[in-house]
Amino acid sequence: MPTRQRVRQVLEHRLAQRAIIAVIVINAITIGCETSTYLMDRAGGVLHAIDRIALGVFIAELGARLYAYGRAFWSDPWNWFDAIIVGLALIPASGPASVLRALRILRALRLVSAVPSMRRVVGALLTAVPGMASIIGLLVLMIYIAAVIATKLFGDIVPERFDALPRSLFTLFQIMTGDDWGNVAQEVMEQKPWAWIFFIAYILISTFVALNLFIAVVVNAMNDAEPSPAETRAQRDIEALKEDLAAMNAKLDQLLSHTAQVRVNGRSHAD
Repeated sequence: MPTRQRVRQVLEHRLAQRAIIAVIVINAITIGCETSTYLMDRAGGVLHAIDRIALGVFIAELGARLYAYGRAFWSDPWNWFDAIIVGLALIPASGPASVLRALRILRALRLVSAVPSMRRVVGALLTAVPGMASIIGLLVLMIYIAAVIATKLFGDIVPERFDALPRSLFTLFQIMTGDDWGNVAQEVMEQKPWAWIFFIAYILISTFVALNLFIAVVVNAMNDAEPSPAETRAQRDIEALKEDLAAMNAKLDQLLSHTAQVRVNGRSHAD
């Protein structure tokens, strides 16, 4: 067996994948612990040592994958993702680049590429981007229209919230998230009691319609990406049928070869 194939089998083994996941989790925990002055005073050397060991493991694993897959390594976007994450960790964390030391926590994102279920979720989100873009555009349009209306109607009453378009946009975005919208509405309703109509209509349209549509697109994409149990069973049946057909074809080839050999032997004896 070629060396590259052996390395590939080792990398694809379940134990090797679980070991990498464990290193990623441990490294993420140690980087979080480095934010504590108490822990750094008592175990800073150990935390730094674990961080360097984890980085060495990531580099070795990435190099092994590059050797095992060759040029095919760069055809997988997830390999590019891992290479960029590890590459950021190799940038010297001194001088102007010292701020990049905080980006070491991005190594935790390697869980996305290491865990197949997370990869499916991210793939589903990327698939839903076109639909989400349309809904986001609709939501932005509604917020903009509502902000213009609110600035005209309530700018003189509550200037600290609606005196200009940018401030109105921020206030309406805050209301859309459900943050303190009741107090905002009460401030306006003290001067204009009918203002509740505007706020309730805006909340119904922006939150209960647009955001739910946004969630529906994402959920639909995830359902499409995640096969159902029936589809999984059907796929297993198809794979089993393919294996049976391959075995039958192999036996048929052997039988035809044996029959041809018998005919050749019979003709030679007749001659």
